[in-house]
Order: sequence, then structure tokens, then C-alpha cells
Amino acid sequence: MGLALIKDRTKTKWALKIALRSFFRIMPTMLAIIVIIGLLFGFVPEGWISGIIGENAGFKGVLTVAVLGAILHIPSLISFPLAASLLEKGASVTSVAVFITTLTMIGMVTLPLEIRILGKKMALLRNGLSFIIAIIIGLLMGAIL
Repeated sequence: MGLALIKDRTKTKWALKIALRSFFRIMPTMLAIIVIIGLLFGFVPEGWISGIIGENAGFKGVLTVAVLGAILHIPSLISFPLAASLLEKGASVTSVAVFITTLTMIGMVTLPLEIRILGKKMALLRNGLSFIIAIIIGLLMGAIL
């Protein structure tokens, strides 16, 4: 930031204004997601989470979080604390790794835009391969850890 200010003060101020506008635009969404996650963890019993996506849930639990991660549109900034909370509530490492990976690699919400830019075949191929790779990554993480 200091170097940018030294190099070009005007562009740096302009970039900061854009960043602040973006921050304030996304803030209500982030706060809503944080509140919803907090309420969810407050009302959902621990045994329920570990039963659905814990060690004993098996591949069915992994597929459940993979689909959830592909559908949800949560910023990465919030997804990592959510992953930590899921681990604390009894979720398996495999499930959490798949959830984070599908959240960041697959965008069902942004799929129409992706289809318009990349074409239907390429967008569906990219998302389908990303889904498979996310499950492989999760299984590897679970095996390693």
C-alpha cells in the first residue's frame, strides 16, 4: 500500500474507494450468513451433524456435503471458520475437505454466467470434473489426516 501511494497517489485513492465500496456492498450478505450459521449451530444438535457428515456417515455423507458445497454460494472468508465449526461439531476431515473444495471450485449460482462465457459444454465439463476432483481431494485428505 505504501509503495502504491508513493508511485501513484491518485490511482491508489481510486483503488481504495472501489475496495471500500465493494466491502460495504458484500458486508450485509456476510453478516447474514454469519448469523444463519450461528443460529444453525445453536439449534442443530452435535449428534445430528456427526451422524450426517461424520466418520460413520461414509460416502453418503461425503456426497451430501459435496452437493451442498456446489449449491451454496458462501465467500471463502466465511467458509473456513464454518469448516472449523463443522470439525468441532463432529464432521469428518473428508467431509469438510470436500465441502470447502466444492465451495471454491464449483458455482451452481454462477453457472449461467459461466455457460454464457465458456459455452454450455465447457462449463458443465469444468463443473463436473471439479466435482469429481473435489471428492478425490477430500478422500485423500481423510486418508492422510
